[in-house]
Amino acid sequence: MPELGRAALVAAFGLIFYAVVVGGYASYRGRRRLLDSATNALFAAFAAVGIAALVLVAALAGRDFSFDYVARMTSRELPLGYTLAAFWSGQEGSLLLWLLVLTGAASAAIALNRRLVREALPWTVPIIGSVALFFAFLLVFVASPFATQAAPPDGAGMNPSLQNPYMIAHPPMLYLGYVGLTIPFAFAMAALASRRVDERWIVVTRRWTLAAWTFLGFGILLGAKWAYEEVGWGGWYAWDPVENAALMPWLVATAFLHSVMVQEKKNMLRVWNVVLVAGAFLLSLFGTFLTRSGVISSIHSFTQSSIGPFFLGFIAVAAAFSIALILSRLTLLRSKTRLESLVSREAAFLYNNLFLVALALTILWGVIYPLVSEAVRGVAVSVGAPYYDFFAIVFGLPLVLLMGIGPVVAWRRASLRSLASLLVVPAGVALGVGLVLLLAGAGSSPAGLVGYTFAAFVMTTIVLEFIRGTRARKSLGNGGWWSAFSGLIARNRRRYGGYIVHAAIILLLIGAAGIGGFSTHEQGRLSQGESLAAGDYRVVYTGSEQQRGANAQEVRANLDVWRNGELVGTMQAGKNRYFAEQQTSNEVGIRTDWLRGEDLFVIADTFNQDGSVFLKVIVNPLVNLIWLSGLVFVLGSAVAMWPDAREQRRLAARFAGEGAAVARA
Repeated sequence: MPELGRAALVAAFGLIFYAVVVGGYASYRGRRRLLDSATNALFAAFAAVGIAALVLVAALAGRDFSFDYVARMTSRELPLGYTLAAFWSGQEGSLLLWLLVLTGAASAAIALNRRLVREALPWTVPIIGSVALFFAFLLVFVASPFATQAAPPDGAGMNPSLQNPYMIAHPPMLYLGYVGLTIPFAFAMAALASRRVDERWIVVTRRWTLAAWTFLGFGILLGAKWAYEEVGWGGWYAWDPVENAALMPWLVATAFLHSVMVQEKKNMLRVWNVVLVAGAFLLSLFGTFLTRSGVISSIHSFTQSSIGPFFLGFIAVAAAFSIALILSRLTLLRSKTRLESLVSREAAFLYNNLFLVALALTILWGVIYPLVSEAVRGVAVSVGAPYYDFFAIVFGLPLVLLMGIGPVVAWRRASLRSLASLLVVPAGVALGVGLVLLLAGAGSSPAGLVGYTFAAFVMTTIVLEFIRGTRARKSLGNGGWWSAFSGLIARNRRRYGGYIVHAAIILLLIGAAGIGGFSTHEQGRLSQGESLAAGDYRVVYTGSEQQRGANAQEVRANLDVWRNGELVGTMQAGKNRYFAEQQTSNEVGIRTDWLRGEDLFVIADTFNQDGSVFLKVIVNPLVNLIWLSGLVFVLGSAVAMWPDAREQRRLAARFAGEGAAVARA
């Protein structure tokens, strides 16, 4: 079995190497048959990597501890679901998943656009192949998941913090996002290398970019949900370096998805867009580097490893290649179209981009500054949450405001009077909400108060946009209200899908402001029968119990929950002591009240010999809006990505002339 896995990876490395070398030569010389051969080699590499992945899955499912990776990442008592999730829980397995997703996505993207790649963008194959070749090199020569040993009687088990259902889905989602950003990067660089700087590469990669962006965003939220339930601190996002590493490419990809619409409609920002797509890809590599190099201390990162220098070198090469290619094509990329007015939709998108990129760069500096300080000065420093919170407010609140202004401002040039008339109702609603909240005592968190006011402004704008559009379609005789509403979305899915995504961001903002500015924290040591009050709740400790779980000894504090003098239920909080891992994890208690929109969050921090327990009790208002925002986000993304036959016909007609010219050439 391990021999088959190793042979499959070696075969994949050889096939990808062939695709890079032969594909590069074919692209340079214009040899289409050779390019077809290189493309087929890339397809075959996906099959070879798939075989290697199946070997590792079989070894994990069979708990074959002669595989060093299986022995290090699992144990006999580890439940099967987590055993299979060990595929991406360790360094070697996660690299194999990276390569599997990359070769699969590359094969699909090229197969769906084979004619375009063959005739206009031949450099796509060697560029994607070069990225895949790097990961294949690591797996064959540096960090193989198929190293063997004399099989021990049991494995070392899995880190307890990873034994959570959300960790089964969170890493694959991030990988789909990270790897997915390779596709628009490869097509963009291929367009530059082929001197095809029109919008065709944008059109063919639009849904790939949206999909990668959606996976990455939803993966970040799944990770936040995992941190909320598993880490045991009562928060959802801690500005951890690896959390930030996933957020940065998402922010840059968000900027790209907005600015690319300006290029499609007005033929502007062409240089800016290739810079953004290259930046998102490089930041996705940087995030992988942070996780796997061991250069930073994080609950998400692996221990010190030998692949860090390889990753750093590859990022440097990819950055140098991207910069050199963009600079060499500046004359082709420059557009004669200029921004006509600072009050226009183009300008709004540009402001949006500047704030998003500024936030991403600020986060990047916060991540790398400790590394730079230690390397240059020999002084270890840390950048804490206050730094990130400050800039998240400084750049984030204007971004939220632009989400409300952007949809109603006109292209090219907008009249200030007409814009004001469109914004008077949202502004009035926002001021009313702010005043009500201030009178209700929400002024203790100024940032939260402003955030809620801006949120009301944006949500009102979104609702009014749907109402205006639906009313206009109904006035044209498009059936009833529901028919007009559904037809409105169906005829402009990108626009209204984007509005739904904006609504998701607003829900996230409201939830984050609630938990960040208005949570209640209490703690104390309780003996049996004693209670601890937090907000409207009173938690009574009624004793503890122990039981043996699947692979851990579980101890729980039993708690009665009272609210405003009424018993509303019971809950448990405690710890698990894992046998194989010889580690202990917090198992928090969470009681969700959907009607009140809040969580009662309990941490059993210490169980004492005298039977008492030290509890931390937190009331988190509105936190569940964060998780709800994830579902709304996926809905909006799905609407925006959903294929539209009318759009496909328009695009086909748009590029028919250029395609015929290419074929004649």
